[in-house]
Amino acid sequence: MDRFAFTSMASINERRVLREQLNNELANVSTVGFKKSYENAMIAVKAEGDGWDSRIQPFIEKYNAVNLDQGHLMVTGQKLDIALVDKAVLGVQAKNGELAFTRRGDLRLNAQGVLETGSNNVVLSDQGNPITIPPGLDLSITKDGDIFARDPQQPPETPSVLIARMMTRDASQITLQRREDTLYTPHIQFRTPNGDFASGPVQPQIVPGALEASNVNPVTAMVKLIDFSRSFETQIRTIKEAKSLDEAGASMLRAR
Repeated sequence: MDRFAFTSMASINERRVLREQLNNELANVSTVGFKKSYENAMIAVKAEGDGWDSRIQPFIEKYNAVNLDQGHLMVTGQKLDIALVDKAVLGVQAKNGELAFTRRGDLRLNAQGVLETGSNNVVLSDQGNPITIPPGLDLSITKDGDIFARDPQQPPETPSVLIARMMTRDASQITLQRREDTLYTPHIQFRTPNGDFASGPVQPQIVPGALEASNVNPVTAMVKLIDFSRSFETQIRTIKEAKSLDEAGASMLRAR
């Protein structure tokens, strides 16, 4: 009967990763541009080693692939708010200085005039440099990611000046993985030495003056959480039942 307990306990341990992933998604339902991960698959694996040859246990295949499905758009009218369309991602500088990508579009200027996201990651230009904007300028962003600035003290007919083009990439042909800092990085097979990747065939587009909501469906996530709870209870009952059956079998063999 220990096989029942072994399999049930292994299932509880492996599904822990799925529960942590789901809890993280629920915690970020209201986070701008947050993307859920694709569900990891469970497979049956034969345990190796002396005394374990007859044991088959569930095993989770950890892939950590980000689901870039579009979340609904929220129109804000703010000049520095952007929403990335389809599978486009924005290049930023991670806290450790590495190149990473995000879907977060709540941009702002810090005290030094450097453009950054709401999570304090510096936005990079298509040349890979931080975007610095002099103070007091009237800014506008195009759908291609170009940032234009105009001095409000100049006559209205004065043309705007191109400051930089934001680094955007089409990730429709690759797999992105989530970093520990919640930013994205290309899967190693698509990643260049500096952490970049070749943009796909679709021209990356943004929607100025809008933000993208999380693509996590809270109702679906709650249903899954309830399912995990019921599954845990079932596995515990299986372990208890295996214990009862084992004790019953042992009592039948007990000498009278």
